[in-house]
Amino acid sequence: MPALIDLAYTTGGGIIGAAVTTYLARNHERRRLRAEVQQQLHRVGAVRDGVCDIVPSPVAGRRRAIQYMVGERLLATGEFGISALLEDGAEAERALRAALEDLIVAALSAGIPRRVLDFAGGGQERALQCEVIRLIDLRVGGVLGDEDLDALMGACDDYREATVQLLLQALWHPWQNRLRMHARIRTLRGQVAALHHRQETAIALLARPEHTRNLAQRIGSAP
Repeated sequence: MPALIDLAYTTGGGIIGAAVTTYLARNHERRRLRAEVQQQLHRVGAVRDGVCDIVPSPVAGRRRAIQYMVGERLLATGEFGISALLEDGAEAERALRAALEDLIVAALSAGIPRRVLDFAGGGQERALQCEVIRLIDLRVGGVLGDEDLDALMGACDDYREATVQLLLQALWHPWQNRLRMHARIRTLRGQVAALHHRQETAIALLARPEHTRNLAQRIGSAP
């Protein structure tokens, strides 16, 4: 009987020990994946924050709106035939695409729904486009007006932050996020529709012939 008891304790202890080891290993992996997502998210955000200049684009004339992760151009850069540059001279749209690709890989590995990633990626693209609009307006002398430009940039920052928070909620509180997902997405759709309208209005004003000629002269491109 003592031998059976010892065997039971030994077997039970082994099972419990294996379960604890498995749990700790999974928990460590979840923390690693979450840390990777946050690192990649920071890298994506740094692209917009690092934009410092606009120059004539070598692919001017391709007026194609960007679509999520297919490598096409932002509406603003395509419309005006320009490229946005980072402080190190890299092309901002290319850097953003590369950063988003790495974010997607990390986030999907962490179990974040693709729908959440679509909004997060779209928020970063909208933010880059707003920064391009701001730089264009600066070059042509501030034709948008401080009030309208501030409203555009504020709406853009709010939308970007909302999409980031959606992603972080899905990362750290996945079950709670599922319960609120539909309501949050409805809100985001309303925000992005309003932001899109503001962006199109600003681009239409900046695209008037007198402003595009001015822009071309300011950045050293032929009209």
